[in-house]
Amino acid sequence: MIDRTHPLPVRRQCQLLKLARSTAYYQSTPLSEPVLVLMRRIDELHLAHPFAGARMLRDLLRQEGHAIGRRHVATLMRRMGIEALYRKPHLSRRHPAHQVYPYLLRDLKISRPNHVWAADITYIPMARGFVYLFAVLDWASRRVLAWRRSNTLTTDFCLDAVQDAVSRYGPPEIFNTDQGCQFTSQEFTGLLTHHGIQISMDGKGCWRDNVFVERLWKSIKYEEVYLHAYDTVEAVHQGLARYLTFYNQTRPHQALGGQTPDQMYYENLTTRRAAA
Repeated sequence: MIDRTHPLPVRRQCQLLKLARSTAYYQSTPLSEPVLVLMRRIDELHLAHPFAGARMLRDLLRQEGHAIGRRHVATLMRRMGIEALYRKPHLSRRHPAHQVYPYLLRDLKISRPNHVWAADITYIPMARGFVYLFAVLDWASRRVLAWRRSNTLTTDFCLDAVQDAVSRYGPPEIFNTDQGCQFTSQEFTGLLTHHGIQISMDGKGCWRDNVFVERLWKSIKYEEVYLHAYDTVEAVHQGLARYLTFYNQTRPHQALGGQTPDQMYYENLTTRRAAA
């Protein structure tokens, strides 16, 4: 928004944009090592106790010897993009600028590939810093169809992954997400409607509506992320790429009768096409 190479002074640009000059000159500072340790532990506790809010997490952290207050925990949770998962009141209220779609999967039998896709974002800790991971999952086969990482909680890396999945596998009938601002944005919903995809959204804070993605996050973190202290973003990318290839192609899935997601996806996709 502010162009420092423009002949118009930054001060005047701020006046025209009605921005405080402090906003133009602000530079973010890296998080300290103790804060990153806290964020990783909050992530672990949130995965183990998804119902825990800032107060409960504060008390759990204090039991472990961390001197921390509820507001600090809440601030770190917002930075990580996580919140306590439970049914909240006033669910009929909608964001004034974003349409929220109904949940379409209740009592729906989902047994074939590309019937329903689901997606979400999670926090990935590093030795120094963190990134976010977005993944698109085929509901029936549990196969990860596309994924992207990002340093920020923006919408663009989500759009890139969805477009990649649609380009590779064709559009699904239904796409399910939570009510995060990335997914209710006009850019995201517009991409889905452009491809003729029905949009389904979870009840706010109801993790069971997107349970298979939550289980994917648990597998990724316990079987890959928490076993490594990634030093660089590139190391994160390589680790995730290695694990998700293993997850799709090699790792037997108990809910699939010991089959891999690849086997479940491609065998049923072939059967469906042959029947057609």
